[in-house]
Amino acid sequence: MKKDDLFSKIRANQHVCFDMPDIAKMTVTIFDDPLKQFCEMSKTVGGSIVILNENDDVNEVIRNLHPEAKRIASNLDFITIANTNPDTIESANDLNGTDVGIIEGLFGVAENGCVWVPQTMKERAVCFISEYLVIILDRQNIVNNMHEAYKRISFNDYGYGCFISGPSKTADIAQALVMGAQAARGVTVIIR
Repeated sequence: MKKDDLFSKIRANQHVCFDMPDIAKMTVTIFDDPLKQFCEMSKTVGGSIVILNENDDVNEVIRNLHPEAKRIASNLDFITIANTNPDTIESANDLNGTDVGIIEGLFGVAENGCVWVPQTMKERAVCFISEYLVIILDRQNIVNNMHEAYKRISFNDYGYGCFISGPSKTADIAQALVMGAQAARGVTVIIR
C-alpha cells in the first residue's frame, strides 16, 4: 500500500475534527496559598516536606532525616555535612553508592508538587543515582501552575534541567509498586 493511499484511508475515517484551542482564552489555576498547595501535592506524589523555621540549621535537619547516611553528595556552599562533591569527581560512576544527594531547586510548582532543578554541578547524576534526594527550595519561589513555570525556565552553561516530583516509582511489573526504580527512593523538599 502506498503512503498516499494509507493517508487517504485515515482521512476518510476521521469523524470529528477539532480546531486547536485559543491559548489566550484558556484559564489557569491560581491558588490562594501556593505554598500550602505545593506541600499537599508533594505529599500526594510520595515526597516529604520540611518547612524550616528561622533558626533551623539545614545541615542538622538533613542529618536528622538521614542519620544512617554515610555518603552525602552536594556542591552547595552552605551544606557542610557533604563528604562528596559532584564537581570534583572523575565521572558520574563515582557517585554510585551515594546515600543522600542534596541539590537546590530554582522554583516549585503548586499544581503538581514538582521542582525545576537546573544542572548546577558537573555531574547531574547526583539527582538520579542518590538513594535519597533532598531539594532545597526558597519559599518565595513557588509558582501556581506549569504555565508560570515554563515562563521561568532558563538554562545555564550546562544546558540541562528537569522537573522532579517525588520519588521514582513504577508499578508496571506485576502491578506491584516499586519505589526507587529509576532514581531516588525518597525525595524531601526543604523549604526555607
